[in-house]
Amino acid sequence: MQHIKQLIKDKLGASSQPAQAIEQHLKAAADWLLQAQRGTPDDGVAHSYDIRAGKWNASYPETTGYIIPTLYDYARHYQAPQYAQAAYRMTRWECDIQMADGGVRAGTMDAEIVAPTIFNTGQALFGWASAYTETGEEGFRVALTRAADWLLAAQDEDGAWRRFSSPFTTSKLNSYNTRSAFGLVRTAQALGDERYLQGAVANVDWTLGRAQENDWLPDNCLAQNPDQSALTHTLAYSIRGILEVGLAAGRDDHIERALRMARRVAAGQRRDGALPAYYTPDWRTRSNWSCVTGNSQMAINWLRLARITGETGLIEHARRANRFNMSIQDLRTDDLNVRGALKGSHPVNGGYMTYRYPNWATKFFMDGLMLEQLYDKIDNIG
Repeated sequence: MQHIKQLIKDKLGASSQPAQAIEQHLKAAADWLLQAQRGTPDDGVAHSYDIRAGKWNASYPETTGYIIPTLYDYARHYQAPQYAQAAYRMTRWECDIQMADGGVRAGTMDAEIVAPTIFNTGQALFGWASAYTETGEEGFRVALTRAADWLLAAQDEDGAWRRFSSPFTTSKLNSYNTRSAFGLVRTAQALGDERYLQGAVANVDWTLGRAQENDWLPDNCLAQNPDQSALTHTLAYSIRGILEVGLAAGRDDHIERALRMARRVAAGQRRDGALPAYYTPDWRTRSNWSCVTGNSQMAINWLRLARITGETGLIEHARRANRFNMSIQDLRTDDLNVRGALKGSHPVNGGYMTYRYPNWATKFFMDGLMLEQLYDKIDNIG
């Protein structure tokens, strides 16, 4: 009954603890990602640990792809090569399971439907680009090129991706595919090929061309909600994609749009630092639980925007979101299946990844903390 115990702790506030040094939180998170890799029969990373079922779920190609650069960054920053070695094995696995057409399959490795998907392919680009940059291994360059070329071939003339949507989501036209465009940016940087940047810009231009006057993007959630609301997870995906494509392309209009959207999200931040899970098209919040992944992703967005635009007031929003997530990361348990991991929702019975610890929550948590450390170091030097 682990899930009931966790829910009671969450509801009573007993799962929160004072934040420790960032290094301690990062080490526990990195170790959990390696535990999640060991939880599968292959070298991918388990989709999640399910405390209700008491088991690891199968490897997830999409998020294993973008966990790879996180572990390379952590290994470099902390001079800990075992995490880079784990990332290397993940990358080799991604090469082994790449589909014949160059795309990356939807869902987990035990999914009954096997089909290439735009978003999952876009996320795998991050891993191949990072691993190729780190190692220079030819197989990683080939896999990266095949996947990026598949994305360009699947893109319509106006920049949209209308084909190859995920069979596991109810939304089929996705504004958060700007995150896949960001993957093309990383590809262009790794391979020195401007075609990929041009494809990324085309997608962001198409996406922003559909925005409402208040900067709200339609079709920006995993599900088609009756009130058109969007999860902070996918809101943050779209903002990051718009920002990074704009930065790479020298498009100030993209950066300004990302800034305005990030300010809107910041206005809904709770006093404890968490974000309500959903925002409506008028940028109001509508839930009393928090999507933990979205908290970390927005911390990253606010830190990036503060550095790029000079709007330093966003840094405090990022730190508060990071501290909230640090407070709910369990560093005390002896259960290695959850020690150092981040939940899908807080409380744990919230509507996103209910009673599960998804690998991407921990990945983005690490990215947010490492980015905060980097900026603190830069500021101290300055």
